[in-house]
Amino acid sequence: MSAPDDLASAVREESAAQEQAEQEQAGQQAQERTKPVGLGVVGWARWTWRTLTSMRTALILLFLFALGSVPGSIYPQRSVDPGRVAQYFKDNPTQAKWLDRFWLFDVFSSPWFAAIYLLLFISLAGCVFPRALAHLKEIRRRPPAAPRNLLRLPHSEAFEGGLTLEQAAAALRRRRFRVVTGDGWVSAEKGYLRETGNLLFHVALLVLLFAVGAGGLFGYRGNVLVVEGDGFSNAVAAYDRFMPGSRVTAESLEPFSFTLKDFQASYVAAGEKQGQPLDYLAKLTVQDSPTAAPREVDLKVNDPLDVNGTLTYLIGHGYAPTFRVTDGKGQVAYDGPVPCLADDQATYTSECVIKVPDAQPTQLGFLARFLPTTVPNGDAWVSVFPGAANPTVQVFPFAGDLGLKSGQPQSVYQLDTTSLKPLGKMSAQPTPLNVGETKELADGAGKIEFTGVKEWISLQITYDPGREPALLAAAAAVIGLVLSLTIRRRRVWARVKDGTVTVGGLTRTEGGGAAFAEEFAEIVAALRGDPPTGDRAGDDPPTGDQGGDKSGEPDEPGSAGHVAPTGNAAPGARPDEE
Repeated sequence: MSAPDDLASAVREESAAQEQAEQEQAGQQAQERTKPVGLGVVGWARWTWRTLTSMRTALILLFLFALGSVPGSIYPQRSVDPGRVAQYFKDNPTQAKWLDRFWLFDVFSSPWFAAIYLLLFISLAGCVFPRALAHLKEIRRRPPAAPRNLLRLPHSEAFEGGLTLEQAAAALRRRRFRVVTGDGWVSAEKGYLRETGNLLFHVALLVLLFAVGAGGLFGYRGNVLVVEGDGFSNAVAAYDRFMPGSRVTAESLEPFSFTLKDFQASYVAAGEKQGQPLDYLAKLTVQDSPTAAPREVDLKVNDPLDVNGTLTYLIGHGYAPTFRVTDGKGQVAYDGPVPCLADDQATYTSECVIKVPDAQPTQLGFLARFLPTTVPNGDAWVSVFPGAANPTVQVFPFAGDLGLKSGQPQSVYQLDTTSLKPLGKMSAQPTPLNVGETKELADGAGKIEFTGVKEWISLQITYDPGREPALLAAAAAVIGLVLSLTIRRRRVWARVKDGTVTVGGLTRTEGGGAAFAEEFAEIVAALRGDPPTGDRAGDDPPTGDQGGDKSGEPDEPGSAGHVAPTGNAAPGARPDEE
């Protein structure tokens, strides 16, 4: 091969190598361009925020919030009934251990429930506040200019007449439209309260969640039973059951006290409704603070005692017959009232339990049946009226170990007779004792005397700082929901040119076209009527300078110069497009 051929071959190889290198470089650049770029910290944070504040996430969290509340109604809760929780551990130790690991006995104070609650709050806040800012800009914006061809809108009509822009604008303003005018057109819009109501509903839901959370943290609720003549001081130790919020301390309780002077219950005395309650009244002497002067208060159902936001409700009542128990050594081992639970609400026949652990030489226990108005019924005695017209009590005595030192909690309304023996011969219907009568106990165990009758009331005392905000938020939510469901966002335009008026309407609410059609027809009828302009010659239509009083009421439709509605096509009545 000659030297020129070698040189040409070398040039070709060099060109091919250079071309291949350029192709590889171009391919590498293209690959770099198509390589996905990582989101980075800011991108992931933005994506997380957008996902959290989306409506789909809010609905999912709302569903989880409702679903998470279900175990609180299935399993006993420590904050409500710790005794039932202890019994559940005793009956199902393995299952209870696993349930307790997932906080199912403390659902509403569990970390996972608090996480759902807080995420729902953040999600709703992230949804509402940006929409609120956008809505503020929207309500300050002027209605848009009229489209060029109004007859293409879903609601449209054209007619001939002497309507001016000023008259059209005045007619729409009278219908509470927001109106702007331009060169040959009028634009009007109304229905902004629909979105306002929607935002009000969501803001109220946020306030409601906040109020409920504040009540759960700083509020408390308790129950107490008070017998006539006894008192109550608002302290933790005085409650029969106390359910505080997580931020409540003993010092945060309002330092009020009261004494139950008298309780009065009135009933229907005769007739078909005999025995039905008429009214309950508890007479209290209240001190709002240790240094405050006492005041008399009549406490009734649904009329609570209010002491600086702490409410005391009357929720129940019953009888508390008084007894004096003398033991076998002649010592008074018990003297006082015994609250009884009504076994029959119609007659207030009540069951009572008397425990006398200090009796000697052996402990005493009594089951008693209290009859407010006693009458004989064959070999038995029954009560026929809830009022204490003829009170008696039937006593069933026992002796032995009451089991109070076993360490197991006991109810004051139940008597465990496992370690007790009956005193004397038991009967299902023992002779009842009248007030002042005494029953001697067998085996020299002592005696029991029925000394009188008192009444007791059960009270619920609550403090909830979120109660009033929650009530206002609920009312605002209802108002917002009504506004968002009943108000429609709609727009109306009118063009006037060469004596031809073209009107178009558009509803911005999905499914609101049928309702808007009737309103649009009324608007067209109002615009189509000729305003009063004085005497008119013949049937000549009025010209633009004969508009007269621009604020006057339009005449009835159907006068000369009008044409029928045109729908979406109006030959001969369609204005020229500008």
